[in-house]
Amino acid sequence: MKPYSLAIIFLVLCAQNLYAMDLAEMQALALNNRQVVRQYMTILEQSEKDIVRARGGYYPSVDIGYTANFLDQATLLEDRENSKATGRVSWNLFDGFRDKYTLLSAEKQKEVEQFRLEGVQQDIQLNVALAYLAVFERQANRRVAEAAFQTLGKVYRDGESRYKVGLVDKNELLRFRVDYDNADISLKVANADLQKSVNALSRQVGREIQLTELDFADFNNLPPQIDREDYIRKMLEKRSEINALKAVIGATQASAEAAASGYYPRVDVVGSYSRFDNDIATSGLVREDELRGQLVVSMNLFQGFTTEATVARAKLETRSAQYQLEELQNDLTTDLQNLNIDFQVSLDNVAVAKRSIEQAEENLRITQLKYDEGLQRDSDLLDAITSLSRAKFNYVSVLRTAFLNNFQLIRMVDGF
Repeated sequence: MKPYSLAIIFLVLCAQNLYAMDLAEMQALALNNRQVVRQYMTILEQSEKDIVRARGGYYPSVDIGYTANFLDQATLLEDRENSKATGRVSWNLFDGFRDKYTLLSAEKQKEVEQFRLEGVQQDIQLNVALAYLAVFERQANRRVAEAAFQTLGKVYRDGESRYKVGLVDKNELLRFRVDYDNADISLKVANADLQKSVNALSRQVGREIQLTELDFADFNNLPPQIDREDYIRKMLEKRSEINALKAVIGATQASAEAAASGYYPRVDVVGSYSRFDNDIATSGLVREDELRGQLVVSMNLFQGFTTEATVARAKLETRSAQYQLEELQNDLTTDLQNLNIDFQVSLDNVAVAKRSIEQAEENLRITQLKYDEGLQRDSDLLDAITSLSRAKFNYVSVLRTAFLNNFQLIRMVDGF
């Protein structure tokens, strides 16, 4: 292979390794790949067809028909075989505003489905963010477990050397070995958990994700603090579930008005053309044509209380949706306030966890020096190693909690 070909391959491989997906790219992939998004988009398309159906009341209705009659014998008024061809155009002029409110209800229902789609999209983006955060946490935990494994391995090998020259007894060496084996087990579990978290992220994104594609730059800086009141205002204005319920209320109100059209008269104009023929093939000797125009006014006086019940039921649906909306707003406001409290605490805890790592590292350094001089017991050294690992795990945990609360706060205001 020529040298320049090798150089091109090397550059391509480097470019692949340097490329890393961020959270926004993975969320975009998920919105494009996930079938649940297409499912809700299909439901939205169905609601658009319902609007077309609702608009049909504003258009005339055109019908044609043909009837062939066969009698056992002719009569004075009707031939033995005869036929009738008809054409009819009817147009409703007034139906108690039924068409208006039926269309309005369909349009509101479309808004409901639009907000539900937006809610699903927000949930998917949140799930991608949480799955991404889980990979970040598991990788950090794997690094902590790996560092503990390497440290305990070094201590165990050093203990073996000391044991050979009689500086430590068999019991101390066995303690080193037990902790070393435990670190080995913990590292294997951490590796498995990391791979499972990558698989979970792949499921959320909708395609296979490799760990090498992630650089976790989204977690380099802590998320900023928020203005609680501003977030509450945004949530009440933008949250898709709240807006969907508001649209439901509008749809049920329009349905009640449409149902109330049963109290009003109905006015239609009808134009029809009829052709009578004494032959079923419309080619007989006797033909009669009729062109008729009609104005039809009708009004229902009693229908078994169904109109009243329909109107009352629609109003009850409106009232129920209003109660549900109020409960949802109160629940979400409380959840946001509690999330903000947790978020503030987690930000404070990050600083504390950092300080704990520094102190644990210094403690291990001092303990190691004293142990090397024979001034500390093996249990003190193992305790120092364990304390450092615990401090690092705590830091990963509080960092994860900070980003978790931040992602959930973003979802509260439909901010993805």
